[in-house]
Amino acid sequence: MEVEPELLARGGVHVAVAGACATITLRRPEVLNAQTPSTWEALRQIGERLAPDVRVVVVRGTGRAFSAGLDTRMFSAEGVPGETGFAEITSAPPGSGDAMIDRFQQGFTWLMTPTLVTVAAVHGHAIGAGFQLALACDLRIATTEAKFTMAEPSLGLVPDLTGTLPLVRAVGYSRAVDICLTGRRVAADEALRIGLVNSVVAPADLDSAVDELVAALLKPAAGATRETLALLASAAEAPTLDEQRAAERAAQLRRLAELRQL
Repeated sequence: MEVEPELLARGGVHVAVAGACATITLRRPEVLNAQTPSTWEALRQIGERLAPDVRVVVVRGTGRAFSAGLDTRMFSAEGVPGETGFAEITSAPPGSGDAMIDRFQQGFTWLMTPTLVTVAAVHGHAIGAGFQLALACDLRIATTEAKFTMAEPSLGLVPDLTGTLPLVRAVGYSRAVDICLTGRRVAADEALRIGLVNSVVAPADLDSAVDELVAALLKPAAGATRETLALLASAAEAPTLDEQRAAERAAQLRRLAELRQL
């Protein structure tokens, strides 16, 4: 996988592949892994260039937090040196601002593809863009001291890095309204209770919990995982029973045909 090293360094992103598992680590601990457009571009390119035999992706952060969200210097007139700032987005010609944000979103959307199972390993704060990065993953493991905050509305913005749909799917509309519009911190125990995370572990146990989950996720055949993820994603769109039954039949026939060829 070839992603420009300078882009990875500028965005504070590291990627390592071991067999069928890729681990993406945010590495700007001095700013609690705050994100910039370079972070999102690095993530986008990683998603584009992952080897086809990668089946599981783990996303995590270094230091005291998963990610404190957007680098707040992007709000300033000076911005972040070498990065696209809010002034540039708002002053762009018609359609260009939309295209910029669309490209930012692509750093998150590939984590939702049914060809991969994605896991967020969350410790410390997951704020704003950090929260949305965790939401882009299929599964979330949190440590006992993890806290989730959707800070954008309190800053006069909206969550625009693909977080609104998975948040509503995970916790329901009313809870999503509460979390987004109050900007409150959701602690790990509440996150587990409302379905925002799948499990909560002690900080010292996070690595082993992630390893165990990855091993379990790699046990099913790749095709069975892919088809099951696609079925679950379509079920979340609230199809009719007949539509989902038809999707299940089609998926099973594809699996049987593939198994027959082995």
